[in-house]
Amino acid sequence: MATCIENLPFELQRNFNLMRDLDQRTEDLKGQIDSLAKEYTANARTLSSEQKLSILKQIQQSYSKCKEFGDDKVQLAMQTYEMVDKHIRRLDTDLARFEADLKEKQIESTDYDSTSKFIILHIAETKKLILQIQVLV
Repeated sequence: MATCIENLPFELQRNFNLMRDLDQRTEDLKGQIDSLAKEYTANARTLSSEQKLSILKQIQQSYSKCKEFGDDKVQLAMQTYEMVDKHIRRLDTDLARFEADLKEKQIESTDYDSTSKFIILHIAETKKLILQIQVLV
């Protein structure tokens, strides 16, 4: 996954890295929640009411933080999707313009320029990459 991200524009790399960080933080919190829950259930009979309340409050705060991280990740995913969608629309416009120019030149000259073929292939490959990114988001 890291090699795929390295080829993306900076803003997309940043968003994917932030989402990965949020995932890791969520997993860490889930581990803390599991530990607290085990502590609570193992010692429920010996804990005072204040201690029980304290542990339950810590669990609740951790769940709230997990929800915040999830909400942040959804926002980042939506932002990333919008960036990719905008880039695809711009590529579509550029490709249509380029194809129109190419057809116009083709009328003037029957030769296909190898550079023109290369550019069309490059645009098509870039568009495929962006569609793959959309799947990741």
